[in-house]
Order: sequence, then C-alpha cells, then structure tokens
Amino acid sequence: QVQLVESGGGLAHPGGSLRLSCAASGFPFSSYAMSWARQAPGKGLEWLGGIYGDGSNTYYPDSVKGRFTISRDNAKNTVYLQMNSLKPEDTALYYCGKHPGPILVFTTSGPLSQVDYWGQGTQVTVSS
Repeated sequence: QVQLVESGGGLAHPGGSLRLSCAASGFPFSSYAMSWARQAPGKGLEWLGGIYGDGSNTYYPDSVKGRFTISRDNAKNTVYLQMNSLKPEDTALYYCGKHPGPILVFTTSGPLSQVDYWGQGTQVTVSS
C-alpha cells in the first residue's frame, strides 16, 4: 500500500535552514506528482508547492517562493523540501502528499484537493 514517511524536522533558529525528506513506497514513484504542505497550530493546511513525477516542473505559492525548494530523487523514491531563511512563523507540522497523476492539476479547489495520500508529518519548530 502507499506509504509516505517524512523526516528531517526539528528545531531550527531563525534564518537557518532545514531539509525535509519524504520516503515513498507502494507505488511507482516517478509516475506521480508530489506536494508538500504544512499545518501550523490553529490554522488550516497550507500548500507549499509541488513537483511533477519526472521532476521537470515545480510550482510554489508566493508565500514561500524563493525560500523553499522542492526536488526529488526518483532512484531513491524520495522527495525533498529545502527550507532556507526560516522564520518563527514557519513553525508547523509538515506533510508530503501524493497526487493521482504525473502532473499537478490546478483547479479552483487548489492543488491540495488533488492529493490522494498524505504522510504522517514531521514537526518543524523555528525559535531562537
């Protein structure tokens, strides 16, 4: 069955960096687009960006563009989220998600609505 396991979270200082990983199994990884999202305490799920199955395209919301970078290694069945210039407001539970096809589909419902599987999340805390 589909499994997504995030790792790499922890405590970071403001201005610091973290790289999150999401190890996937149970499906042909390179055939599916992937997304990252986060949920801060008391807030809804926020989409952080996504990447095509072949890695040819990435998309980000304006809120993280230039600070966060998504990449994938299809040989390792892993997708990454590189986070730079971290801020205290980046504190949240971070999730990776699988899309039902090789590309991201942008509808009025937003890319999060397309995700059919989520991992269990990894906590990121940004504090001095």
